[in-house]
Amino acid sequence: MGENGVPKHCYPAAAMEVTSVELGHTAASKCYDDDGRLKRTGTMWTASAHIITAVIGSGVLSLAWAIAQLGWVAGPAVMLLFSFVTYYTSALLADCYRSGDPCTGKRNYTYMDAVNANLSGVKVQICGFLQYANIVGVAIGYTIAASISMLAIKKANCFHVEGHGVPCSISSTPYMIIFGVAEIFFSQIPDFDQISWLSILAAVIAFAYSYSLILIEIQDTIRAPPPSESKVMRRATIVSVAVTTLFYMLCGCMGYAAFGDAAPGNLLTGFGFYEPFWLLDVANAAIVVHLVGAYQVYCQPLFAFVEKWAQQRWPKSRYITGEVDVPLSLAGSAGRCYKMNLFRLTWRTAFVVATTVVSMLLPFFNDVVGLLGALGFWPLTVYFPVEMYIVQKKVPRWSTRWVCLQLLSLACLIITVASAAGSVAGIISDLKVYRPFVTTY
Repeated sequence: MGENGVPKHCYPAAAMEVTSVELGHTAASKCYDDDGRLKRTGTMWTASAHIITAVIGSGVLSLAWAIAQLGWVAGPAVMLLFSFVTYYTSALLADCYRSGDPCTGKRNYTYMDAVNANLSGVKVQICGFLQYANIVGVAIGYTIAASISMLAIKKANCFHVEGHGVPCSISSTPYMIIFGVAEIFFSQIPDFDQISWLSILAAVIAFAYSYSLILIEIQDTIRAPPPSESKVMRRATIVSVAVTTLFYMLCGCMGYAAFGDAAPGNLLTGFGFYEPFWLLDVANAAIVVHLVGAYQVYCQPLFAFVEKWAQQRWPKSRYITGEVDVPLSLAGSAGRCYKMNLFRLTWRTAFVVATTVVSMLLPFFNDVVGLLGALGFWPLTVYFPVEMYIVQKKVPRWSTRWVCLQLLSLACLIITVASAAGSVAGIISDLKVYRPFVTTY
């Protein structure tokens, strides 16, 4: 068997150049799907692993604090409400993977493809900007969260040795650099199909951003009908949202039960408890492993967009389109080669470096996580999926369903504006006392 479960005989060099146009209706064969691409092999379980990796973010560590602010009734109720909203709007978006017939219609490979197929004009441009800006923001947020968890391991060990009264002040900058170096390495993995193992590894702990902006990309890994990709994706969404909701409830409610109104903003790094120190170390290490994988799952759509644009802009450039074979086995022995693209190497490295530097300048965990969640929630999780669904299903204006969908969108907009305003105020307050590359924690 070759990569992704595709038989090796499906990989002859000539076949790799065959386009969907040349293959026509014969494309849906043993080796190729109906669009001429290599057979997709994803299942509900692999899609669930991708979703869980993406949707459970480091924001889960502040859930105990959030429930402490809302109380025992409102806290869990709000959590359940937004779990339902996430599932419902994700189901709407899943129906937009194919235009027309859910089994044979034209595929939309990315979130932006779906927007282009269903909406038009300025909405498409706004969506593109918001999607990719949100990905950049998530990359920054994950870098901050990972560095704080690594720093917490160091501080836990310091407290254990020196005593709880010692400040143990440490800069987070070196840990951001360590995380950035790891992401430079993993960012060279070309696409979603080849990072399934990383998603599954990252989900073995598993952390809270919306995943709508990468839902279509995940759905594009699912094997061809029957059943339709949208049905499989709905099942994967149910499994994933159920798992994450249970996890959120456990973290939030048990954290609040343990610490009460004094629940820290970050359960593992706020040091609501110090011993056993090894338990803190293991938990924070698990978060770092998760974030390494989640960073890659989230950034793949942006990587693919820039590389596709560059190939269309400069199709004859060897730097953009050329590949260099790098042996993955010992010299003189037969083995696999990694096809290194110089543009991919430099562009992805530059992206990781840039997000790491910005993270060093804004290492405010709670406020940055809150702002990212607010900015991405309404437009990408609610507004565009609702608008696309209305167009795709031809929902009549002012019908009961249309009015309900618009009310849902309006309610989520109000929540987003209020949340963003609070997070911005918090960041401004933090900047008044923070000195880049100098402040320690």
